Amino acid sequence: MLRLATINVNGIRAAHHKTRGQTLGFSEWLAERDCDVVTLQEVRAPDEVVREIVAESGYHLAHTESAAKGRSGVAVLSRAEPKDVRLGCGDPYFDDSGRWVEADVPLPDGSLLTVVSTYVHSGGVGTPQHDDKIRFLGQMITRMRDIGASGAHGIVTGDLNVGHTENDIKNWKGNLGKAGFLPEERAYLDRVVDELGWVDVHRALSGDVPGPYTWWSMRGQAFDTDTGWRIDYQLATPALAAAARTATVDRAPSWAERWSDHAPLVVDYDL
Repeated sequence: MLRLATINVNGIRAAHHKTRGQTLGFSEWLAERDCDVVTLQEVRAPDEVVREIVAESGYHLAHTESAAKGRSGVAVLSRAEPKDVRLGCGDPYFDDSGRWVEADVPLPDGSLLTVVSTYVHSGGVGTPQHDDKIRFLGQMITRMRDIGASGAHGIVTGDLNVGHTENDIKNWKGNLGKAGFLPEERAYLDRVVDELGWVDVHRALSGDVPGPYTWWSMRGQAFDTDTGWRIDYQLATPALAAAARTATVDRAPSWAERWSDHAPLVVDYDL
């Protein structure tokens, strides 16, 4: 069984340090969950700091940081040493954005699993950041097509900042016309499924139900009332998706015990 988790840590230094009221932080969760692969988004720290935090975890680290200090940053942690690591999504425009890293992780049967950790932009409608988001999503499709054609298992994980369907946002009516739920954004996830044939593993295992959500605003009562968004994904090639057995959102017991505004999405694959 291969256990793979993805989590937007909302700053790895803050997530690593427990605060008053928390029973555990990121590092304690990492040790207790015993995953084979963990992907991180919004790491927001220099490479040397990230390596120091995970140094005693037993994981190999593939990490890319943003040229903009304190922004973005994505990583792949794996028990098995990757055969290869690639930084960036293939579009030079995003090379220093810290939004895409790939690691070719060997599986016990000798095959490879290409693991992607990505953090997609959250820019508002009509802003340059939104234009960048659309360009990035287009390049994501291109790169996923290449991974699918390679013959390896492939999985794209992370915070895509897009709710695909009405089931993915509690207050979807109130978010019509807003970034994160725009038709042109959601169309890229349609293409992932309909054009590429990849599978949204969490949705496939959860069924046609509201949520389960993976992000809640830190403001107001969003967490307590489960007014969330499902924007953290594991998108897998068909053979890998067919091996998925369980998907769990590690939602904190209470607002005070959260170490990120996202919750980890953990999937077990029978490989």
